[in-house]
Amino acid sequence: MTNEERIKELIERDAQAEMGGGRDKIDSQHKKGKLTARERIDYLLDRDTFEELDKFVVHRCYDFGMEKQKIFGDGVVTGYGRINGRLVYLFSQDFTVFGGSLSGPFGEKICKIMDLALRSGAPVIGLNDSGGARIQEGVNSLGAYGEIFKRNVRSSGIIPQISAIMGPCAGGAVYSPAITDFIIMVEKTSHMFITGPQVIKATTHEEVEPEALGGAVRHNTTSGVAHFSAKDDQKALDLIKELLSFLPQNCNEPPPQIESKDDPNRTDMNLRAIIPDNPRLPYDMKRIILSVVDDHHFFEVQKLYAPNMIIGLARMNGMPVGIVANQPRFLAGCLDINASDKCARFVRFCDCFNLPVLTFVDVPGFLPGVAQEYGGIIRHGAKIIYAYCDASVPKVTVITRKAYGGAYDVMGSKHHGGDINFAYPMAEIAVMGPDGAVPIVFRNQLNQAADPEKTRQELIDDYRQTFASPYKAAELGYIDEIILPEYTRPKLIRALESLKTKVDVHRLPRRHGNIPL
Repeated sequence: MTNEERIKELIERDAQAEMGGGRDKIDSQHKKGKLTARERIDYLLDRDTFEELDKFVVHRCYDFGMEKQKIFGDGVVTGYGRINGRLVYLFSQDFTVFGGSLSGPFGEKICKIMDLALRSGAPVIGLNDSGGARIQEGVNSLGAYGEIFKRNVRSSGIIPQISAIMGPCAGGAVYSPAITDFIIMVEKTSHMFITGPQVIKATTHEEVEPEALGGAVRHNTTSGVAHFSAKDDQKALDLIKELLSFLPQNCNEPPPQIESKDDPNRTDMNLRAIIPDNPRLPYDMKRIILSVVDDHHFFEVQKLYAPNMIIGLARMNGMPVGIVANQPRFLAGCLDINASDKCARFVRFCDCFNLPVLTFVDVPGFLPGVAQEYGGIIRHGAKIIYAYCDASVPKVTVITRKAYGGAYDVMGSKHHGGDINFAYPMAEIAVMGPDGAVPIVFRNQLNQAADPEKTRQELIDDYRQTFASPYKAAELGYIDEIILPEYTRPKLIRALESLKTKVDVHRLPRRHGNIPL
């Protein structure tokens, strides 16, 4: 064979590999409103930066006639490239080849990419579109999943891991995305579940459609498994790009700071009017967040899940930060089981990747109720305590209104390592609210009052002014400064700037703590 013939052979093999399962299956993918594995990579990465690895890998199965069905790449496209100039490693599962099902070599390709990403200190992105384990491979497929899971765990907290679910993801396959930092799902074309509708019907006699069981809406609202929902493949890939813009390459690097055109000394008098005079009335905490962050842009995470808790990413004078906030519009901002999990995991993520945590507090307490107690609100609430106490990144807190009881402690308080803690003049900090405290503290006085209701209201007003004001906490040093709301942005930016050189205090050596999972 001449050199020219060898070159021609390579070109032909390249073209064959890039066709995946063939034109018919590519057309079928497009009819479902989905991009192919390679089209997704082309859209996600900077132009002409993708370097493919293991393009000609094929399966090694000789059972069930599989030896006659070998396709280059074996159902997954792997390699590395750049997003906005930054190195990333990625794999993109190809549903046109054996339904994207995972074989031993398929898993080996993914493991190689994950290993390279970890060694290179670069993010790894998984574009999932797979029918699950390849049945013909038997335990080889299961073993490949196990190797992937192990690498997910070993990479956790070292490099960012992002998963996009862009088709089916069922059975054991769901656990790899579940271990990663963020999951993005595409509406109507992606599904995640351990057991599908047919298995559920056969075992529990429950009938449910795939979308209702494990679609993007379900996992973004009910289960909290997913962090983002996208209208189509392109929107999902756009979310990955924006998400990465806030994150460092790895745990040893600072997040990427940009030059901000938004004045760091900008004030906003509208902040004075957001919080109602009546402490029982709700307001939208996002208005405060949007007012103070750069360019009024807040990249919210898990927007539809546990809406009484707000989490997300933003920039302050060009510096990426994680934001945690109670939302008085839902459940009065109370902490419940789901909100506790949502908050704790996000704080730990921020701590993994050197993102300062800004906390906006308006919390009347933990949500009362038998269902919450039976569901383990004690254990789940303890996760927030653990996350804040364990976090060594800069932590800056603003109490906008209520901070009562144990909920005051857990939301970035000075006692849990808050570096700089602010409060608005209308903040209320106490063991419990005036309505609950007065009947207990002043029981005898109320019993002897000629007009109990008038006396009760007077005592409530006095308690709010005397015992629940931020000045009591400020006298004790638990609040560093009581600030006018309009100065929130410059105060936060200056606090963050002062903490850029923060170092972790000495801790006793240990293998790791035992978070109350």
